[in-house]
Amino acid sequence: MLIENRGKKPQIHDSAYIAPNAVVSGDVTIGENTAVLFGAVITADGGPVTIGSDCVIMENAVVRGTPKNPARIGDAVLVGPHAHLTGCEVEDGAFLATGCSIFNGAHIGREAEVRINCVVQVNCALAPEAFMPMGWIAVGNPAQIFPPEAHEQLWPIQKAMNFSGTVWGVERGTPKREVNARYARALTRHKKDRVVEPPGN
Repeated sequence: MLIENRGKKPQIHDSAYIAPNAVVSGDVTIGENTAVLFGAVITADGGPVTIGSDCVIMENAVVRGTPKNPARIGDAVLVGPHAHLTGCEVEDGAFLATGCSIFNGAHIGREAEVRINCVVQVNCALAPEAFMPMGWIAVGNPAQIFPPEAHEQLWPIQKAMNFSGTVWGVERGTPKREVNARYARALTRHKKDRVVEPPGN
């Protein structure tokens, strides 16, 4: 399904494949020979999404651009099933496996491998050809990589990366009800969306 959002329609190369039940919404550009598979959602929620050529966005993956952090994916990138990418930059040839989460302001270097269920935190910079073992967490700029049980070691670095300010635009400690109300109001702008007929229909 192609959706016009905030007056912007997806721009999709003729050679790309978009599965019938995938959703591509708003200011999204998809390059040559890229495949967006079943259930994937690519949405420009106030910020553009650019996906290069020869990419594979697998089943039920989510790629989201935000006003502060557009999403940019280079060429020949694989985004695995159930992966979640928000407002990040991914360089050519990166491999982002099943269930990984890449947060706002993060940068994934060329040919990096982010394995199953890994987390790359906000404003983190993962080096070219970096390798993250399954389930590990990257924090910092440049990134340090920790196993999931190393919370005490990674938290001081993660705290300094300012998740609340980066993602929500609020100070840490702002009441959750206030944060969620702001976010919900922003997302209700989708009420004005319009389904766009794909070319040839």
